[in-house]
Amino acid sequence: MARLFLLILSVFFVSGAAAREKVDLLTSIKPLQLIAAAVQDGVDEPAVLLPPGASAHHYALRPSDVRHLQAADLFYWIGPDMEVFLKPLVAGRHGASQQIQALPGLTLRHFGEAHAAHDDHDHDHDHGEHDHDHRPGSLDAHLWLLPANALVIAEKMAGDLAALDPTNAQRYQANLAAFRQRLSDLDQRLQARLARVGDQPFFVFHEAYDYFEAAYGLRHAGVFSAGGEAQPGARHVAQMRQRLQQAGPSCVFYEPPARPRLAQTLTRGLPAQLAELDALGSGITADARGYERLLESLGSTLAECLEGL
Repeated sequence: MARLFLLILSVFFVSGAAAREKVDLLTSIKPLQLIAAAVQDGVDEPAVLLPPGASAHHYALRPSDVRHLQAADLFYWIGPDMEVFLKPLVAGRHGASQQIQALPGLTLRHFGEAHAAHDDHDHDHDHGEHDHDHRPGSLDAHLWLLPANALVIAEKMAGDLAALDPTNAQRYQANLAAFRQRLSDLDQRLQARLARVGDQPFFVFHEAYDYFEAAYGLRHAGVFSAGGEAQPGARHVAQMRQRLQQAGPSCVFYEPPARPRLAQTLTRGLPAQLAELDALGSGITADARGYERLLESLGSTLAECLEGL
């Protein structure tokens, strides 16, 4: 009987240790979840804090969200330049947290630098071209849109996961190596396709794509900041419409979840094509290839519109 009791007790402790190996990885936004899914493929599935369509700049967490944030083993967020509302909550966590924008090895950009060398580029900071969160000189926190940055993030996640779950350390490293190869292949495909449309004009409603543009030789001709609470005044709308008229055939990219009414007003009667760009990948399944589908979607949407001009 004593031997049977010891056997049961040992099974209990072994199963408890195995259960503890399950790592609860949580990310703030979908793109980080997509990168984590590539690293955890075949082992576990990462969770994400913000639901589709939620603003990464301003969001009111539910009590269940706060509990999950406090309980997660690993938490990854871009940082205060993106999710400022998370700062006090992250400070109160007991588990490991990583502010992605502070990772060594990243290529970081700042608003206003993308076109500083192009005097012909009409990007007037005094005319409301940038929204409140994108002041010239401040960090552009959309850093996940550069494939090389995604790889730096994945390397950090693989190391953190291996430390908490050494049993699967080799799997995490194998997943990382596969992710690295797939990103290299994808980068070559995107370079080849987007090289043909680098001189075509396009406008965006949100300055979120500078990392992607820099990687693939693109350059937006203007930003229509329609993301703020206040609708642009009639004078500003007229100025933006004039710039579209001067550009001739062009593409205007808006963001989900809804096409802004301003887009209709601006492009009515002009040779401008409307299309949706989603930097957050809201509708993409969080699996091993989700991050690649995010970049492919951006590249295909840009190319298809610009090729048709």
